[in-house]
Amino acid sequence: TVREAVRSPQFATLMLANFFCCATHSGPIIHTVSYAVTCGIPIIAAVSIYSVEGLSGMFGLIGFGLAGDRYGAKRVLVLGLLAQALGVLAYAFVSGLAGFYAVAVIVGFIYAGTMPLYAVIIRENFPLRMMGTIIGAMAMAGSLGMSTGPVLGGLLFDNFGTYAPMYVASFGLGLVAMLVLAMFRPLPARAPGLAPA
Repeated sequence: TVREAVRSPQFATLMLANFFCCATHSGPIIHTVSYAVTCGIPIIAAVSIYSVEGLSGMFGLIGFGLAGDRYGAKRVLVLGLLAQALGVLAYAFVSGLAGFYAVAVIVGFIYAGTMPLYAVIIRENFPLRMMGTIIGAMAMAGSLGMSTGPVLGGLLFDNFGTYAPMYVASFGLGLVAMLVLAMFRPLPARAPGLAPA
């Protein structure tokens, strides 16, 4: 039942992983243009970093989807979360436009590619009749994470006067997301109404 699903450790694990995953990339998404401007990059060029991330993300959706089909959604997502953590940390070490573009290609590819894999894991573990409820809850957790990252980044910048601590904090949040998801264990296939895990 839905009640059993939302009380399961599997549900809680996915909610937490999604929250920390979105908190990881949302701070860099919101603050990277400002960071690039502080590095002396003109605002018009700095804004184009988003375009590079978005274009790369389209390829990430396909690449991570193919990898998830071949190697399993959970395994690919765990590795993707680790790669995302390292990717956002890389922003702290660039200062020129070429460097920002290079990191944007990597980060855009990864964060866009990882997100659909949550839905795959959900479908593999919960009955089809409750997909709306479960995926809606995941979207809520992700939205909370998306709102947490930029606020945390802003607070860190206000206190330290630099964006480097935000990228380090985002790296830490990414590691937490990876560790949480690594603890996910499929629901038992013998339970009534569940798809094989």
